[in-house]
Amino acid sequence: VQLQASGGGLVQAGDSLRLSCASSGRSFSNNGVGWFRQAPGKEREFVAGINWRGDSTSYADSAKGRFTISRERSKYMVYLQMNSLKPEDTAVYSCAASRYATVTTSSVDYQYWGRGTLVTVSS
Repeated sequence: VQLQASGGGLVQAGDSLRLSCASSGRSFSNNGVGWFRQAPGKEREFVAGINWRGDSTSYADSAKGRFTISRERSKYMVYLQMNSLKPEDTAVYSCAASRYATVTTSSVDYQYWGRGTLVTVSS
């Protein structure tokens, strides 16, 4: 499974962005998918995850109420809608496919990782 994240950019605080994660090669339709981020000088952290069917999700506390993860299995796409962005959301965002069909929050459960997309939020 090959993954590619896109949709990042430079925005102002309060703006919105939608990140996309596309799979190529073997589809990730039967895998849980997660979004992670890594800010400069910080460890990678879980942001949001979704199960294979798209009917179960999990969010980091920092993302609850502002971010929404969704997927279109027929298009092999997963999205992260980010609203009310804050400067502390600045990071490289990556998507990953889990070994499991369920939602998982630990990076060790994720088997396939895509190249990230940079999100920069100015104050």
